[in-house]
Amino acid sequence: MADIETKTKDDYINDVLSQLKEIRHYAKKNTETLSAQWLAFDSGEFKDKELAGKIDSLLNAQGKLHDEVEASIADIEILVNKAAA
Repeated sequence: MADIETKTKDDYINDVLSQLKEIRHYAKKNTETLSAQWLAFDSGEFKDKELAGKIDSLLNAQGKLHDEVEASIADIEILVNKAAA
């Protein structure tokens, strides 16, 4: 019979922090890629203002998500540092 791994609250907090940092990393990469695509439709070779507007809306939503993830990471890091002190 396998041992059941028991995690502490601190273990879970660190898992959440790691996951949020991973989300932040991929969100940044996705935003950079989407920005390049937006530029092609807004003023680049494909010039499609309607599609550029839709992509712009997605970029704004992605930016808000990124800001919320950043704020959550900062809050959790403060919590972790207080627990370690």
